[in-house]
Amino acid sequence: RGQSFSEAMAEVHRAIETVAATEDDAALRREGVDVVHGRGVFRSPISLDVDGTSIRSQRFIIATGAGPAVPPIDGLRDADPLTNENLFDLAQQPRRLAVLGGGAIGAEMSQAFARLGTDVTLIEAEDRILTKEEPEASQVITEAFEEAGIRVRTGGMVNKVEMAQGESRVHVDGGEPVDVDRVLVAIGRKPSTSNMGLEDIGVELDERRFVRTDDTMATSVPGIWAVGDVAGSLQLTHAANRMAYVAVGNALSRWSKVRKQRFRADQVPWATFTTPEIGRVGMTEADAVDHGGRVAYLPMTEVDRAVSTGETRGYIKLVAGPRPLLRGAGGGRLLGATAVAAVGGELVHEVALAMRTNMFTGRLAQTVHTYPTWSMAVQQAAAQFFFEVGGREARPARR
Repeated sequence: RGQSFSEAMAEVHRAIETVAATEDDAALRREGVDVVHGRGVFRSPISLDVDGTSIRSQRFIIATGAGPAVPPIDGLRDADPLTNENLFDLAQQPRRLAVLGGGAIGAEMSQAFARLGTDVTLIEAEDRILTKEEPEASQVITEAFEEAGIRVRTGGMVNKVEMAQGESRVHVDGGEPVDVDRVLVAIGRKPSTSNMGLEDIGVELDERRFVRTDDTMATSVPGIWAVGDVAGSLQLTHAANRMAYVAVGNALSRWSKVRKQRFRADQVPWATFTTPEIGRVGMTEADAVDHGGRVAYLPMTEVDRAVSTGETRGYIKLVAGPRPLLRGAGGGRLLGATAVAAVGGELVHEVALAMRTNMFTGRLAQTVHTYPTWSMAVQQAAAQFFFEVGGREARPARR
């Protein structure tokens, strides 16, 4: 807030350069990693050709990532669309911006550019934005966007983009066209698996051409693992880090023959960095219906820290289910959580730990939390699994 477009972009570039310096060629070499630049093509499961140089190994890890997917919409390419890869190279602020795609990137960038003064229209083909989140979370963010002047258009596909006199006209099914200066595409990702010889050596790809792996991150070819965005699971930096830990352990540890490391996507939290933030881990309420789930819900209007800071938009929802044999004893076990709050991305980690350690739900209610903190919302919600708290108690999950 209060920054100009050029100041904000300069700050972004400084942050990128600072982080990049910790993982560039020099930093990797200091850690004993040999860095070779070039296109790698597998010639066999134990041989990789890099621009004429052969690298042989009994173990390979594929971590080639993914790039932005630009759909084949008539005229879109001619509009020189922005993506997450070139967005921060903008030298001039767009006066009007159309964002195609209401996922995390689309939502985050819509709000960021609107705050800098750009007139933003967010277009999502589904009936709501942020479709991976709880419907209530989508509603909270939609209301926040509309109050901020962001036009949210859902339920209509973009079918054509026309260029005229330096501006783009975006045509949307069932609605008026949108005239803008630039178009940001945030619809999805495509894996970097082409021209690598993967299929020639038997590495299986799925229908979207992501590398198929099991939960040990192993591919269909012994001695080859895949991690990160190219594996098509959770396309998140911290998920990629965990996948790499699992793959390297299984590739190099002598204990892997006895007990392999496994990647648990259901225990990986994530956040959407809008205001308010959305933090998520594990199942949604709808997911939990078939697992005997129960739900505790607490609006931020009943959390004293939120009240004291005036940031009461949002809620926290905990989802718990029965344990094998012990069923609902101790409140059962945590299956998931959604936190929509000023610090929603932080609030889910306590639940992630509870899930990771297979903790009784009751432990969250019993743990003393500092008053008044945001994390007290977790304790207040967890207590609902045992008794009525402020007129609220846990209920069965519903679709």
